[in-house]
Amino acid sequence: MATITYTHDDETATGLITIDRPERRNALNHDALEGLGSAIDQIERDEPRAVVLWGAADHFCAGADLSELEDLSFTRTLRGVLDRLAGLEFPTIAAIAGSCMGLGVQLALACDIRLATHDARFAVPVAKLGLMVDHWTVARLAAVFGASTARYLVLTADPLDADRAFGLGAVHRLVEVDPEFGPGGTVLAAAQLLAGQIAALAPLSLAGSKLGCDLLEPEGDLLDPGGRYQAAFERAWASEDLVEGRRAFADRRPPVFRGE
Repeated sequence: MATITYTHDDETATGLITIDRPERRNALNHDALEGLGSAIDQIERDEPRAVVLWGAADHFCAGADLSELEDLSFTRTLRGVLDRLAGLEFPTIAAIAGSCMGLGVQLALACDIRLATHDARFAVPVAKLGLMVDHWTVARLAAVFGASTARYLVLTADPLDADRAFGLGAVHRLVEVDPEFGPGGTVLAAAQLLAGQIAALAPLSLAGSKLGCDLLEPEGDLLDPGGRYQAAFERAWASEDLVEGRRAFADRRPPVFRGE
């Protein structure tokens, strides 16, 4: 079975992207990123009116698969996928249950609307690993969660529960879990229902409104005109601390960082 699958419902004019790596709590590796890019290729051909992104087996996405995370090539591929997902002209909905960590948060931020179950947890634990997220992620995190909470998330690596995320407006709707379907199935059903409702609205109005929201955000080069963040980003990704962070994660022990 493919790690990333995409299906299109002709009757409702909606699409569905599924992340299915339950053995890694849907953490993404290089192949999964390529699969997500291929799914977006198909979405652009199908031109649905709304798309849902979710993770199977009761977890949205636990982040990047650190067992395969080696260098900046992964982040460059990820940046392209996130740009394409965020740039789709129609509404996108993240259906979130369980873990939404690191790369999972980035995927959720790239979507327009976020639904979650009460068990969902959000975290950007880069400081535990010796790496950094790109500046777009920091900026979008501040826009969605608020500048103060964004600062807390990236500086503490602490998780945020769904109730708190809802209170901040980062999650638009909390979904009560139906025991018959579990967290993932319940939030998926709610997201697909919302996608169908959105798909019945005027597509040109939606596309224009989404563009208007996007234009409120500064262009990437305006976020870091002197390149200071990019320099810090590249330094972290070339550091011995990143090597130690990955090694400690694999060994299931606390890392010992030296700032070099």
